[in-house]
Amino acid sequence: MPSYKAANRDMQFVLHDFLKVHESTIPGFDELEGDFTGAVLEEAGKISRDVLAPLNEVGDKEGCTLENGVVSTPTGFKKAFDEVRLGGWYGMDMDPEYGGQGMPVVLNTAIGEMMSSANMAFAMYGGLTHGAASAIYAHGTDEQKQTYLPNMASCEWTGTMNLTEPHCGTDLGLMRTKAEPQDDGSYKISGQKIFISAGEHDMAGNIIHLVLAKITGGPEGIKGVSLFIVPKYMVNEDGTLGARNGVAVGNIEKKMGIHGNSTCVMNYDEATGFLLGEEHKGMRAMFTMMNEARLGVAMQGLAQASVAYDNAVEYAKDRLQGRDVTGAKNPEGPADPLIVHPDIRRSLMDQKSFVEGGRAFMLWSAMMLDKAHREKDKAADGLISLLTPVLKGFLTDKGFDMTIQAQQVYGGHGYIEEWGMSQFARDARIAMIYEGANGVQALDLVGRKLGAEGGKPAMAFFEEIKTFLTENKENEGLADFTAPLKDASKDLQACMMYFMQNGMKNPNAALAGSNDFLHLFGYTCIGYMWAMMAKTAQDKLAEGTSDDAFYQNKLTTGRYFMARMLPAIKMHRARIESGPDTVMALDAEAF
Repeated sequence: MPSYKAANRDMQFVLHDFLKVHESTIPGFDELEGDFTGAVLEEAGKISRDVLAPLNEVGDKEGCTLENGVVSTPTGFKKAFDEVRLGGWYGMDMDPEYGGQGMPVVLNTAIGEMMSSANMAFAMYGGLTHGAASAIYAHGTDEQKQTYLPNMASCEWTGTMNLTEPHCGTDLGLMRTKAEPQDDGSYKISGQKIFISAGEHDMAGNIIHLVLAKITGGPEGIKGVSLFIVPKYMVNEDGTLGARNGVAVGNIEKKMGIHGNSTCVMNYDEATGFLLGEEHKGMRAMFTMMNEARLGVAMQGLAQASVAYDNAVEYAKDRLQGRDVTGAKNPEGPADPLIVHPDIRRSLMDQKSFVEGGRAFMLWSAMMLDKAHREKDKAADGLISLLTPVLKGFLTDKGFDMTIQAQQVYGGHGYIEEWGMSQFARDARIAMIYEGANGVQALDLVGRKLGAEGGKPAMAFFEEIKTFLTENKENEGLADFTAPLKDASKDLQACMMYFMQNGMKNPNAALAGSNDFLHLFGYTCIGYMWAMMAKTAQDKLAEGTSDDAFYQNKLTTGRYFMARMLPAIKMHRARIESGPDTVMALDAEAF
């Protein structure tokens, strides 16, 4: 069975050495002293290691069961859910007015990585509730907030998001679920939704479904979509639970991974629902939840790569296999450990440089989100909007790749279930698909986000990199980072210009290159993170520190990324500039 250990030291480096959260003027960040964040992360790491991780294999093997309309979660899940809930972990960054603790998103994101690494399927129950609560918080009436949010902040009640239908995934304008207006202001919701994570389970007293539906007589297509609150149990005026609503689980999906999460077919039979936000403006409200979910899924991709890498390192150190070609490193034993071999080192360095760079990118972005929300900073809001598809698409694509590399370190044992590496790969695979498949993320990036606000967020990103490069142009010790970052930024800008020059004449010129552009952007972002972290490590070493090895290892790992990983952008640029003709050359009938 694999093990889990929290990356506390690295998270503290990112939070305090790199991001300097305790020095930030963002409201609430003055609480993020090192001792405080250290204590919080220590406790989160313990509960992840001791409570959640042991249930990861249990959830994978048992899955969820449906009997007589009742869904049972795997053995131990309910007890663990109660323990996490009673510890207050689910409401960490929610508004104290509704029972949350008001902590910044950046700290909650670090905690989320720990819990998702330890048990991704389990962590989803709380994560989905958080997203549903955020939508109610942003778009609900005062009465709706008072009715639902306190119990959702504590996870006494959980939440879901209901978008997909059997015939309708990304193209939500095709949905058939209907909402019939009632005289009392409520609606009767009828239809079927599929792929509903945590749609039904036995761990909470109520489940608050947020359901997209079309009000009878409304506009056609996406313009006629509205969002509704549909509780499993009706809520009485005094807050107690009333009658069972007309919503029921029809089936539990049999999936490749995340078996411990109940992914349900949900049937709505004239269920009572309440409009959330405005009529026919459901997508606006849903995207509050969807954008949060996409950042959460980005974190899942990183989390699975992280735990898979940690286990691969331990295996590579323990497993004796072959001899180092430069001379035996374990002369008293029958063979040397795997980690002496260059190709194993290459694989582990791929993983390590991605995980540490991705963690910095994730937490840097979470701090940007805090800046946008807590300071009402429009520039930060524009930048995080631009980067959301990059975070989701790149961290999940590469996160899955890294779980496969970790599995490969084990050789044949990686293919055997008892070693656990298969589960990391299977669980990570869904992150590339749900909350908007990564191909859709690429189209969103190229088709909408690059041109948003006249391109101001994109230009602001390039200006940030330019400023960093200018400030450090005389720093010879940083040249291994600044020179490749400068090239990457130029390549990214060149591809933007290619889209601008060719996309208007032939939209396929941009769309055929969208996936490559997303990855080019992702590599550039993590290259930027590594350059900034290298400067941080360099400064700490110059100041004098009792932990020289840690900061030297940062520089070494960063140099590997810049030299061995970042050059992938040249391939992506070449693909983009090759144009759409070869992509679209075959007639559909020829496939």
